[in-house]
Amino acid sequence: MKGYQITFFTQQDRRHHGRSLGDWLVDLAQEMKLPGATLIAGSEGFGQHRHIHSAHFFELADQPQEVQLAVSEEDAERLFARLKAEGVHLFYVKSPVEFGTLG
Repeated sequence: MKGYQITFFTQQDRRHHGRSLGDWLVDLAQEMKLPGATLIAGSEGFGQHRHIHSAHFFELADQPQEVQLAVSEEDAERLFARLKAEGVHLFYVKSPVEFGTLG
């Protein structure tokens, strides 16, 4: 199947509706019946403001996170429409891919 791999970049302390934005995105994908979503915790990174975000022993709130999805074009359109309606401010990368299941 052809579609998109979408990767959202956030950090542990970002919230939406009182929940971690990464967790909220995974739950949104499930609610929308998308094929799947993976939340990945990063050890260190920086964004457009050049501030280093990292996971330290005493402070995990600033830990970088990624949420990755592989979706059809139709699902991508539905997802971005929902994020726009929710007013979510979020950096993403959207790349055309071919995906499927073996076996």
